[in-house]
Amino acid sequence: MTIPGLMQDNELMISSLIRYAAEYHGAMEIVTRTVEGPIHRYTYAEAEKRAKKVSNILINRFDIKQGDRVGTLAWTTYRHFELFYGVSGMGAVLHTTNPRLFDEQITYIINHAEDRILFIDLDFVPLVEKLLPELGAIEQFIVLTDREHMPETTLPDVLCYEELLVAEPSDYDWPIFDERSASSLCYTSGTTGNPKGVLYSHRSTIIHALSAAQNSAYGLSIYDTIMPIAPMYHANAWGLPYVAAMLGAKLVLPGPRMDGENIQGLIEDEGVTFSCAVPTVFSMLFQYLEDSGKKVDALKRTMIGGSAVPKAMTEKFLETYGVSVLQLWGMTETSPLGVVACATPEVDALPAAKRQEVMDKQGRVQFGLEIKVLDDTGVPVARDGVAFGDLWVRGPWVTASYYRSEGGKVLDPDGWFPTGDVVTIDQYGYMKITDRSKDVIKSGGEWISSIDIENLAVGHPKVLQAGVVGIFHPKWEERPILVIKPAPGQTPTPKEILDFLKGKIAKWWMPDAVFIVDEMPLTATGKIKKIALREQYKDCLRD
Repeated sequence: MTIPGLMQDNELMISSLIRYAAEYHGAMEIVTRTVEGPIHRYTYAEAEKRAKKVSNILINRFDIKQGDRVGTLAWTTYRHFELFYGVSGMGAVLHTTNPRLFDEQITYIINHAEDRILFIDLDFVPLVEKLLPELGAIEQFIVLTDREHMPETTLPDVLCYEELLVAEPSDYDWPIFDERSASSLCYTSGTTGNPKGVLYSHRSTIIHALSAAQNSAYGLSIYDTIMPIAPMYHANAWGLPYVAAMLGAKLVLPGPRMDGENIQGLIEDEGVTFSCAVPTVFSMLFQYLEDSGKKVDALKRTMIGGSAVPKAMTEKFLETYGVSVLQLWGMTETSPLGVVACATPEVDALPAAKRQEVMDKQGRVQFGLEIKVLDDTGVPVARDGVAFGDLWVRGPWVTASYYRSEGGKVLDPDGWFPTGDVVTIDQYGYMKITDRSKDVIKSGGEWISSIDIENLAVGHPKVLQAGVVGIFHPKWEERPILVIKPAPGQTPTPKEILDFLKGKIAKWWMPDAVFIVDEMPLTATGKIKKIALREQYKDCLRD
């Protein structure tokens, strides 16, 4: 017979993060490159007051109830930050919409979520005007700007965000309710079929933030200046708007400009010590730094996720700019924290080359998350860094099902979620992604990792992006081909690329063809769109 503990049982509320930041770190800055252009500065104390005004607007003006969905089409700015707390804090569900999806997908997810209100940044007003005939559920459009910058628009009864805030008091008591209540809604990028909704809770968000801040993960503190380049509509900027408030750390929000010049300027001007993005963004930053001769001396660490990080990128960050790279594997369905490539004493004690080999993997699992890797027969694979299998995860910040049960039952009988990734785990506990299950190439009965070839190809100085896909082959079932986007001003030849790969991969892994392209097809999250490559080159090996 168990005995109940005699401890207080307080609900885990997202509002507690901004309340704490305002009370104990109220003077710490939040800095934004605004959509209108200028830099905006204010404090956590001011942010909480404005977030409370947002809650009052939703309740008093629009009769938003707990559980109602409130949508955004917005960049990573202080106004969007206020919605993170003002919407979820009063019990509604914040639905961040990725504006880089196809129009049909944007329409689908706004309607699927049944957003009652849509907050829009200036850049996206024309997009919403175009989609308006299909957006049946939206009751009110609000533009995230002031009166001076309000655009001419055909949207009906559109309102100005700053005018609404002025009219509302900042007196509001954050309510306490069931911590398992929904807090925010993010949709997957929909690379196959319609995007699927992942519905986070207050409880999952707080636990995720606590885990993410640890030294075994993001390793952040109040002494850091944090800039999430990963947008707020990508799994809530990887949880950093919550982590930063929990720590009371200075927060820098880059707004709509993700170009190298703006990112470099914010890093140096604001003393950014920690940032995060997908590899394609940092490729643009490198290009700007090389062209301008400028540095990122303030930056100490960066986290890269979304796809496997090329070794050439981690080496350039460390050797040229003195920046340590943390690899992150995660997905919308894991909030997104999964594994992080943080060192351990055992790995630090290894010879330098072996240590780097381990650290080039995606990383170690975080406390609170469980993983298992199964082969084709459902048997766990050996943790030897060689045997690979399908990755399954479970934990308090992993989805149990998609919103409105899209896709049906996704968990196995023991509560494990299938990630769709193929991985290995070594004897030190480090996981390495070898492929997505749909991208792994089977040639003559043997498996080829497209990611390994891509990461090596990007190490060529003339290569900016590399994509490898398996194409039908009449003898070998599938063979890899390599698609290259050159670095600016460079004109590599297929022979140069193949010669560069010789000795680095097995002969039977060598791509059967190399194609040089001006533009690489990308998904809405900045990943190479392999479905497009497979379609474009599907017949290239038939002759």
